Amino acid sequence: MNFVIVLRKELLEQWRTFRFLIVAAVLVAFGLSSPLLAKFTPEILKTIPNMPPELASIIPAPTLADAVTQYVKNMSQFGILLALLMTMGMVAQEKERGTAALILTRPVSRGTFLLAKFTAQALTFAASLILAALGCWYYTLLLFEALPWGTFLALNGLMLLVFLVYIAVTLLCSTLARTQAATAGLSFAALILIGGIGSLPRISDYSPGRLFGWGAAMTLGSGEAAWPALWVSVGLIFAALLAAGLVFRKQEM
Repeated sequence: MNFVIVLRKELLEQWRTFRFLIVAAVLVAFGLSSPLLAKFTPEILKTIPNMPPELASIIPAPTLADAVTQYVKNMSQFGILLALLMTMGMVAQEKERGTAALILTRPVSRGTFLLAKFTAQALTFAASLILAALGCWYYTLLLFEALPWGTFLALNGLMLLVFLVYIAVTLLCSTLARTQAATAGLSFAALILIGGIGSLPRISDYSPGRLFGWGAAMTLGSGEAAWPALWVSVGLIFAALLAAGLVFRKQEM
């Protein structure tokens, strides 16, 4: 059974288990709401009863930068969380149920099995992020002004790359663990570890999270490139998938 057939099976499972619909619904909701929150939050604050006029006067008017910042903030938080939640059971759950052993008795290599799962999850997040980006771009156009398509596309590409880092790491955790509960513990430990290391001085320039700031700055026409963070992110994806393949190859189903 070749890669395309296994990938088709994984994509069909993404649809049947509502994973695609969940990811799309969450990301699109935050994509649409980000410019709305940026536009109307200052006005809502000004309507608070008994607010001193001098305090209301210092609330800044919303700008295009606020819309982009809100979009990046929402997607970085909930996109990473979705990457963990939607991926943590992809291998461990099949090992628990015994379906992994059934699939691997056919002419399917373990590497193909894992790669198809990663690719299906990547396609799910890519399609959902495209829908979210279109919604954000349209509402930003209505409420502020048009975002430059080229740099906004680059921003979403960088966000997708960060999501793929966490998908690959969670897939590795799901391969290492025997149960979904153990996978959840390992995945959130990895999230804390990556976030903690990325917050250290100097090392933050190499952290996947740095790509969010680079993308936002690029969209607004400022900031410096963060190529080290990009290459580290790509390296983490390949390293996690390679490690998952090596571990899975030695496991008994």
